[in-house]
Amino acid sequence: MGLQKRNLEDRIAVITGGGSGIGAAVALALAQEGAGLYLIGRRLQPLESVASKARDIGVPAVCYRVDLSLSSGQLELTRSLGQNLQRLDILIHSAALHNVGPVEDGNLSELDQLYHTNVRAPLALTQAFLPMLKAQEGQIVFINSSSGVVAKPMSAQYDATKHALKAIADSLRGEVNSYGVRVLSVYPGRTATDMQERLHRTEDKTYRPELLMQPADVASVIINALLLPRTAEVTDIHIRPMIKT
Repeated sequence: MGLQKRNLEDRIAVITGGGSGIGAAVALALAQEGAGLYLIGRRLQPLESVASKARDIGVPAVCYRVDLSLSSGQLELTRSLGQNLQRLDILIHSAALHNVGPVEDGNLSELDQLYHTNVRAPLALTQAFLPMLKAQEGQIVFINSSSGVVAKPMSAQYDATKHALKAIADSLRGEVNSYGVRVLSVYPGRTATDMQERLHRTEDKTYRPELLMQPADVASVIINALLLPRTAEVTDIHIRPMIKT
């Protein structure tokens, strides 16, 4: 008896922020379903670690080290990927920068970095690869945040970028559904990631990852949405830690 064909066999996925946290968890969950991976991030070593695990599962994985906070990095990435991609089925936007601080003291250069990474980069990549996604009736996932729904004190700059990302996803969905392209926004609450550990230190709180959602929890929900029959589309997923602290 032959091996059972996996649900995403021969599909290709591009994942930004694929070296850690939710991005890495989604990448490995996609690999388990048979998808080949293009992993994008600022640090090559974590990307290669995820890629190695994916190859052990039996799928191809390619890494791109790039700084998405720079327009030049975004342009370099779209050119390089455009030369190497023959098709694209799934685009996962997970890369993000975060900061905290009052509006009164907000550093505008930090806001520019957040905007470029959290808003401009997803938009630039989506624009560049939308023709491929349309051709494959592909799927786009924006890993947003609970901050993309409700803005909080001390987080105006980050929250503003996540609200903008929601607007892009919502507008895009209405434009591409007729081409068979599905668009999903995911709004996780506090998740056990490196970013969350840094945030806890900033807030002078004890970091207890076992009380938070795990990246694999978020990944499993995303995979289920991606594998839905084409009679349905999940547009928004809000997911929170079960244990409230």
